[in-house]
Amino acid sequence: MKRLLSLLVVSLAVLTPSFALDPASERIVVLISVDGLAHYYFDDPKAEMPTIRQLAAEGARAEKMKVSMPTVTWPNHTTLVTGVNPGKHGVIGNSYFDRAKGAVVSLLPDPIFNKDEIVKTPTIYDVAKAAGLKTAAIIWPASRGAQTLDWTVPDVATDELFQKYGTPSLLTEFKAAGIPYEKQGEWWKTGKGQDRDRMYAQMLDFVVRTHRPNVALLHLVEVDHVEHAHGPQSPEAYAAVKFADERVREVWEELKKSFPGKATLIVASDHGFFPYQQQIQPNVLLRKEGLLTAEGTKITGGQVRAVNQGGATFLYVLDQANREALIARLTGMFKEVEGVDLVITPKDYAKYGMADPLKNPQMADVVLSAKKGYSFSDSLAGDLLVTPKTDDVKGTHGYDRNQAGLHGTFVAWGAGIKTGSQLGTINNTDVAPTMAALLGLKMPDSDGQVLESILTK
Repeated sequence: MKRLLSLLVVSLAVLTPSFALDPASERIVVLISVDGLAHYYFDDPKAEMPTIRQLAAEGARAEKMKVSMPTVTWPNHTTLVTGVNPGKHGVIGNSYFDRAKGAVVSLLPDPIFNKDEIVKTPTIYDVAKAAGLKTAAIIWPASRGAQTLDWTVPDVATDELFQKYGTPSLLTEFKAAGIPYEKQGEWWKTGKGQDRDRMYAQMLDFVVRTHRPNVALLHLVEVDHVEHAHGPQSPEAYAAVKFADERVREVWEELKKSFPGKATLIVASDHGFFPYQQQIQPNVLLRKEGLLTAEGTKITGGQVRAVNQGGATFLYVLDQANREALIARLTGMFKEVEGVDLVITPKDYAKYGMADPLKNPQMADVVLSAKKGYSFSDSLAGDLLVTPKTDDVKGTHGYDRNQAGLHGTFVAWGAGIKTGSQLGTINNTDVAPTMAALLGLKMPDSDGQVLESILTK
């Protein structure tokens, strides 16, 4: 009998060696967001991105990734890690109007709120931490002060906040390793995006090599900054895309050294980009219609307030007694304005994944989306509702999520990914569930789905 039991134990050990440890504890899934990397760069011969193309050839690629509305940074980074739309996770824009305080509140770059104050649904790093895995994030939007990140530096502007909310032991390690984290505020203020992204990639590589997390997030910022200043697919934008691709390669090489055969790398983006040469100034029209009062360029009151989201604008009705009548009036006023593509009212918010303003007071009562070539501005200067077309091309995002130019990038490579997998159009809500599945986990109440067709059994 003893001999039989011994043989059984030996047999089980031979047949199921992977059960000795939780397989996920030896794995890593990394998500790199290249801010503003529109899907169209992938097939653009002018875009030098050999690393991302190689990752796709050896792994999987989506032709397009539909993002959340409005197509701006803070909501979409939160969707990428929660798997739900802004109407659920609560990060509704880059900024919003606080009706109680009568003031615009900016969410970027995390100057006021910690993650638990604004993100209302679980993130992939929350779920991983609850499962006993290790987590890290470098410059991830809306993650400031996250209790479930083991190693992190937040996406903030000032040195004070960077060091206050960065993991103290990690900052000490960065200093010893010669990573100049104390330059964050200076480089942010002076616009040295390449220096910042180079440092952020070094930070992630250090954390991967030294602490071996199971989930790691990295946000690269320079492509977005350059596209805002010079427009997408400009010479400057192509140079920024090449630079970002080089940073992705650095992380990829580190993963292959630190987690050979056990790393999955996902490269995605938060939104695409449109060029523009004209601006729509809703507050000018609101003033002319008597719905907003101002002294010079300072707004002093009124029934309606506009808050810019780049290619979209939020219109807040402050006269709640006449809310429905004002929504109807605003719809009629802006429907025929030059450059306005869509006037979206609350009855249609759900199909765009946006919050109900009757349930979330931070949400606007009307959302405007511009046409390509136009952007919104909160300016009250002058009497022009739409500025003349200029030769100076700039870029922005925020527009209707269904516009192809606003679709993002999705590429996945490594452990658990089928080589040569091709997807058509996916949703950014699919990213977090797929990351969870790669670690044997599940995202609760996701709006997206696991991308089963790109996963090995």
